[in-house]
Amino acid sequence: MDEVKFALDTFYAIMSGALVMWMAAGFTMLEAGLVQKKDVSEIVTKNLGLFSIACVMYLVCGFMLMYPSDAVFAISGGLDDAGEAIVYGILPAIGTSWGLSTDMPLEEIGMAYGMDYSQQADFFFQVVFVATAMSIVSGAVAGRMKLIPFFIFAVILTAFIYPTQGYWNWGGGFLSTLGYSDYAGSGTVHLLGAAAALGVVTLLGPRNGKYGPDGSINPMPGSNIPLAALGTLILWLGWFGFNGGSELVISDEASAIAVSQVFLNTNMAAAGGVLGALILSLVMTGKSDVTMVINGAIAGLVAITAGPSAPTGGESVIIGFIGGLIVYASILYFDKMNVDDPVGAISAHGTAGIFGVMVVPFTNADASFLYQFIGVISIAGFGFLASFGAVYVINMITPIRASDEEQSAGLDVSEIGVEAYPEFK
Repeated sequence: MDEVKFALDTFYAIMSGALVMWMAAGFTMLEAGLVQKKDVSEIVTKNLGLFSIACVMYLVCGFMLMYPSDAVFAISGGLDDAGEAIVYGILPAIGTSWGLSTDMPLEEIGMAYGMDYSQQADFFFQVVFVATAMSIVSGAVAGRMKLIPFFIFAVILTAFIYPTQGYWNWGGGFLSTLGYSDYAGSGTVHLLGAAAALGVVTLLGPRNGKYGPDGSINPMPGSNIPLAALGTLILWLGWFGFNGGSELVISDEASAIAVSQVFLNTNMAAAGGVLGALILSLVMTGKSDVTMVINGAIAGLVAITAGPSAPTGGESVIIGFIGGLIVYASILYFDKMNVDDPVGAISAHGTAGIFGVMVVPFTNADASFLYQFIGVISIAGFGFLASFGAVYVINMITPIRASDEEQSAGLDVSEIGVEAYPEFK
């Protein structure tokens, strides 16, 4: 029976991770639809590259930094008594090629720190979260950040910045000890990604021509709204793995019921976010701005992520609805402050992420507003400062910003050499 439970929970973790990995496609399509057609190939390349970088760097050191225990070192390299690197589990071929020991007793394959499924499944489930955080940055810097500096920053964020603050919450660090509650990462993943994006954008500046000298805001419409909507629906689907998988197990009755509630609440919050943004758009402009509706869905999903297991379905609709209102106002605010965010990522993941963390005590009596606030300040402050510092140094080595001429021609031409829509000039 224990073997069946182990197999079932391992399979659930793997399939949940696969759903979260599918969110990479959602981010790619969403961003490709909301950037100008001359920058689509470049944004697609960034998303493919960042996902791959996240996987490699989290394997190299990120996982160990986030979960610094002997069990975790067994995955991507610890030190034995002789000081030799030992590679277990997911790297047996590399370990053998280096002439290192790769034997591991069967009874030690399961998680030694309280998990009921394999270490390999846990690593896969964790690494796709890292890529999600980095994907938030790619949308915010679209249209003017050069490719190679972006990839260098992706290395830093996925190997060091994300794992450091991830340890604070999920690895046994000070936030978890304090009592900070963040079930699936409204703060740890989404707020961190948005704070990092804001740090980069602050140094990077807006796209050429986005804001006039008189303070006017010049619209830069996206290239493909149906593609952006498809990306949103893919993200909506992937979020069931993001939140549902964070229950971690499904092999007993209580866990199965909890997973079902998380799925229900996740779906209802997204629906509430759509309605909130849609209604506010109608009230404010008399029109249903589809880009706001898209971000309303994402904001609702982000808002419920910190505590999707405790609310009722109705409460989840309300949380998502408020998230939809907040993201609408936040996007307008940042635009007025000349913070250029082509896809609304800073607002949908950052502002809505703050709300998601702070609303947890309303439905979870064990959570504290003070500890939630400390978590928000810690994650946002660290994410912003570390990212700003990193890109500042990168910019000293190689320019992070595309020139006005490169932006005018499009980053597809200057950075990629392949246009997404060559027939449309």
